[in-house]
Amino acid sequence: MVRSITIDTSQSSPPDERNGVSIDHAQVKPAGAPDRVPWRSFAGIYLVVFLIGTETFLVSPLLPTIAESIQVSETAAAITVTAYTLVYAITAPFLGAVSDRFGRQPTIVAGAVLFLLGNVLAALAGNLEVLILARVIGALGAGLAGPSIWAHIAESVPERLVGRAIGVGLALFSAGQVLGIPIAGLVADVSGWRVAFWVIAAASVITVPLVYRETRGSKPRGATLNLGSVFSVWSDTLLRQALIVVLFLQAANLGAYTFLGVVLHDRFGLSVGELGLIGVLVGIGGAVGALLAGRIGDKTRANGRQDTFWIPIWSVLLGVAAVVAAFGAPLVVAAAAIVIWFVASGAFGSNVQTLLLNLRPALGATSSSWNSAVLYAGAAGGVALVGLFPHVDVGVAVVGGGLALIAAVLSLPLLTAVTRQAAASSEAPGRATGEVDHGYV
Repeated sequence: MVRSITIDTSQSSPPDERNGVSIDHAQVKPAGAPDRVPWRSFAGIYLVVFLIGTETFLVSPLLPTIAESIQVSETAAAITVTAYTLVYAITAPFLGAVSDRFGRQPTIVAGAVLFLLGNVLAALAGNLEVLILARVIGALGAGLAGPSIWAHIAESVPERLVGRAIGVGLALFSAGQVLGIPIAGLVADVSGWRVAFWVIAAASVITVPLVYRETRGSKPRGATLNLGSVFSVWSDTLLRQALIVVLFLQAANLGAYTFLGVVLHDRFGLSVGELGLIGVLVGIGGAVGALLAGRIGDKTRANGRQDTFWIPIWSVLLGVAAVVAAFGAPLVVAAAAIVIWFVASGAFGSNVQTLLLNLRPALGATSSSWNSAVLYAGAAGGVALVGLFPHVDVGVAVVGGGLALIAAVLSLPLLTAVTRQAAASSEAPGRATGEVDHGYV
């Protein structure tokens, strides 16, 4: 349900509460205040996001080396990847609810510590069982810290900068994913696979005191902690609609992307190294899209309009680009389509993350965690659907293009509901000169 948040800027006043979230009146923009994300306030937090992104695909290029070192098959070693993603997807909503109950600082700090311990244990692992346990601990740390970080960012910056602050975080996450593979491969070639985990652990040591300092102003949110609170987002019409759109869009996005390397290899004969360069394009596109959407969204809301209308636009753009990437020729056309595809993907992620956090601030971490869980579920479904097609390029085009268009259609009722309720909110009586309308719940 959308409501108007009014802040009287004509006089100083203590912080108030927005759905249980403290709103600092000092965040209202004074004359001449710069429109920049406060980097110093989020250095440690952004570093955690980057490291989580880096570790997401860290193991993939190391599988042959790890398998040989601990004397198991590559298939068995790949269980460590599955363990990480499954534990994150399953536990994140429950851990997000913990954050909404006890506050951002304890969950972010505890998550950073668990993430650190998981990487230390992975570096020391002498067998598959210990390595799987290490990845589970790392996933619990990421699941505890990640959703809390997005909620903390949204609660800590002025309304006019929320989109950009979230966009910067998502851009760093994308950059970490892209850099994770070449960094892991380079380090493993020079010093062995264990050093890759030691590097992540060493960087994680730096984050713990930083995030403790950066989140010390955070207070307990006081939300109810039970199974009902974990699943409460699904009883909220707007949150449920947004998450369903995420499910279909990420099934299109990640399902099709999983098989993109196969398509490019079959059509253009690209080598593993050349496909790695395509991965760099993917990361650059995602980072640019996240930054772009954050800036556009902030400006749109500053002008009194809702930025939700960009969600179907990004969805359609992604779907069309996926089809062109699957069938386009020559290679330069396919490569350009891939960049556009992931600009749209990054922009969509930034818009939706900001929307979820603004719709229900008191459930910010829970909503963000469900966003991640639904993303993984959509990816799994998309991969399964593409696998049903005898010709992979057709599967990529149909799933990538078709499900993205379905997501665009499903986002229209969400767009209508948010716009209608924002308009109703702006027409509510009791508005005073100098008040700021945040336009969301």
